[in-house]
Amino acid sequence: MRRAPTWPRHAIMLAVCLLMLVPFYWVIKTSLTGENIYAWPPSIIPVNPHLFNYVDVWYLIPFPRYLLNSVIVTIMAISGNLLFNTAAGYALTKQFPGKRWIVLLLLSCMLIPFQATIIPAYLITSWLGVLNSWLGIALPMLSTIICIFIFKASFEAVPRSLIDAARVDGLSEWRIVVRILLPLSKPAIATNVILNFIWSWNAFLWPLIVVRSPDMQTLPLGLARFLSVMEDTTGALFAFVVMVLVPGLTIFLMAQKEFIRGLTSGATKG
Repeated sequence: MRRAPTWPRHAIMLAVCLLMLVPFYWVIKTSLTGENIYAWPPSIIPVNPHLFNYVDVWYLIPFPRYLLNSVIVTIMAISGNLLFNTAAGYALTKQFPGKRWIVLLLLSCMLIPFQATIIPAYLITSWLGVLNSWLGIALPMLSTIICIFIFKASFEAVPRSLIDAARVDGLSEWRIVVRILLPLSKPAIATNVILNFIWSWNAFLWPLIVVRSPDMQTLPLGLARFLSVMEDTTGALFAFVVMVLVPGLTIFLMAQKEFIRGLTSGATKG
């Protein structure tokens, strides 16, 4: 039986990809030219591109300091998620009294928006004495329920006989997690890293509440300050956006296959 040609499907996929890349191209082009985005007809090719907007972003505000704060907070959030979500996900694979109610409680907590928990989160952060600090900014993001269930699904997909064999060999529970489950759960790890990077990197409301000094501001807060400094903000704003988006896009492109596998790890077992 003669197979149908695949080039029409590939052509359609290529056209869709190019269409989705248009906004990214437009942001980069505007950041290099600073042209009026409302001009008609729009220019497709950049006219007199330059890097002055990126220089303005770097020097007119303490961008390196904002970048450092965002990097430290993001690393703390990712590290906390990997530690706590791994432990919680492994615990939920066990059978114990009240497990069903704990799962239902976690699922019900996912229905509560973060804005509804800001006041108790602020009071707890203040009681711990970590306001206006990296730990205070990262504290509500040290564990996320959806990532707990991602680890749970990934761990449950590992053959039970493998875990029983490791336990017979004398491995403790933590060594089973570190030596057996985590090496087999790279998609879940990649999913946790990508999701928590995006959430912590782009967080605005919580840092706005707990940060007091300008030296502790993260990139989203720095963007608000930058807009108050610049008069003609079109090109500089787009340059700021590009500088903030590049790390997230890079991490996602490097781990996109593992990310997709992590989201579907619980669909099959074995």
